[in-house]
Amino acid sequence: MKIAIGSDHAGFDYKKRLADYLTKEGHEVTDFGTYSTDSADYPDFAHPVASSVENGEADFGVLCCGSGQGVTITANKHQGVRAALVWDRDLAELSRQHNNANVICIPARFIAYELAEGCVKKFLATAFEAGRHATRVGKISC
Repeated sequence: MKIAIGSDHAGFDYKKRLADYLTKEGHEVTDFGTYSTDSADYPDFAHPVASSVENGEADFGVLCCGSGQGVTITANKHQGVRAALVWDRDLAELSRQHNNANVICIPARFIAYELAEGCVKKFLATAFEAGRHATRVGKISC
């Protein structure tokens, strides 16, 4: 799969580790930054990740910031992007099954790295159930 990944300074360490993990799993990863722990503005990285998913250049996106809220809000401004703030594996699974989420957002200051990795793994491995959920997802875009 093609995965777009990005973070602000607060999510930098998780982003770097997740990019390494995803690459080792055989995914093609495009890193949209940031590239250090220097203070950075999350929209500068969330927009390119969301655009990559929106335009079909990436199959999925992974975003990390301190709370996960900023990158989630930003990514969801893009048509066709369904970004989900995830802090456990069940939410990762349900966001894919019921909402056909295509961007997972990780709150790096609130969950352990191992859990973040498990959430991303579950997210990418879970299929959209469609059916009644497809009707609901079809009503999301403005």
